[in-house]
Amino acid sequence: MPDSSTFARYLRLGLIGDNIAASQAPGFHCLAGVQSGIDVTYDRLVPSRMEMDFDTLFAHCASSGLHGINVTYPYKERVVRHVDIPEPIVASIGAVNTVLFGPGRPRGYNTDHSGFIATYRSIRQSRRPGKVILVGTGGVGRAVSFGLLSLGAEEICLLDQDVGKATHLAADLQSAATDCRITVSQDAAVSARGADGFINCTPVGMVGYEGTPLPASLLRGGSWAFDAVYTPVETRFLSDAAAAGLEIISGYELFFNQAVDAWKLFAGAPLDSARMRQELAAGAANSDQIGRPT
Repeated sequence: MPDSSTFARYLRLGLIGDNIAASQAPGFHCLAGVQSGIDVTYDRLVPSRMEMDFDTLFAHCASSGLHGINVTYPYKERVVRHVDIPEPIVASIGAVNTVLFGPGRPRGYNTDHSGFIATYRSIRQSRRPGKVILVGTGGVGRAVSFGLLSLGAEEICLLDQDVGKATHLAADLQSAATDCRITVSQDAAVSARGADGFINCTPVGMVGYEGTPLPASLLRGGSWAFDAVYTPVETRFLSDAAAAGLEIISGYELFFNQAVDAWKLFAGAPLDSARMRQELAAGAANSDQIGRPT
């Protein structure tokens, strides 16, 4: 974690990803700067628009004076090769969404993992996840699945069009799991029988990726559903789950909680989360650059 005194006055941050025009991360972190008395700039960095591949853009960020970046779809696994990972759980996850630059090699963290655990507990308290169907085994899927282990899931069934990717994650989870059954399936209808939780960790349902990852009929009989997508907040997947009587966990909550944890890493300072929620809800973060702290 950076020395908070280093970044006491000014932070240059950014977000690398594709399809990030609707991301609320710039507004969140600029508003966090206002709350913390830190001057923040936060740029959207899309490799194709900057006419760079990801690796070139990452090197540019590291050498151009940025203090840190967030990394989102589809680069959370790719960035791992460029960073040191201080936390063993993040090394096991094999995906990074927060990077700190400074002396020496960049350091990588995963606040999706901590953010998902906080999000789940805020809604379901101490209830265990049970049997969970998780669709999508990329960067966020890896973080969420390891979070499910920490929450005491009984079974995790992984579904992905890329069976090799799902199988790889299953092996990693099995190495870390003690009493959780890990399976890979290509038949959602069969796997969904007796499932308690349903999770979408694909971009399906996001702005520009219309649809839902699972037929509504498969959700009946479940207890809860979580969608990692938060733009829009109300996805078809969550609407179908609510109509089937499931308890809903919004992707916006993951966005918020992982951003709180990322800010602590960037600034070395905590946030007043309740105040942040109020100000974000009031539309205080509509602009990418909110302004200098007063």
